[in-house]
Amino acid sequence: METMPPLPPFTQETAIQKVRLAEDAWNTRDPDRVVLAYTEDTSWRNRAEFPVGREEARQFLQRKWSKELDYRLIKELWAYSGNRIAVRFAYEWHDDSNQWFRSYGNENWEFNEQGLMMRRYASINDRPIKESDRKFFWMLGRRPDDHPGLSELGL
Repeated sequence: METMPPLPPFTQETAIQKVRLAEDAWNTRDPDRVVLAYTEDTSWRNRAEFPVGREEARQFLQRKWSKELDYRLIKELWAYSGNRIAVRFAYEWHDDSNQWFRSYGNENWEFNEQGLMMRRYASINDRPIKESDRKFFWMLGRRPDDHPGLSELGL
């Protein structure tokens, strides 16, 4: 059976690790890689979409990253208990007309014993920003360890 450490029940240290691993995976913008962290029957709520299963999640991510260009994400642990983690996040992206946005949100996650995410509930708000107001500057991919997180950026 596939596992995705760290495994629940989470400690503060392992919850922080799990959040960073999720951030790193999403920053790849590779739907095939990202969905491997979820159960085959995962259930999501993301804005007005409710994907169920890895394949629907993969299709959702493909649509998302074809629209949200130059996507860069930062996640931060909010709370954890047992097999659940709550995070807050922000990400910056632009559309095909080069309008930049910062999207803010919260997610609630629930994991199985193998560390795969069974449920992902996201609430997200998009705010148009000027390109000069961007705060997330790193090469596409993993956020460097020395790049400030949400709290350090005042977000």
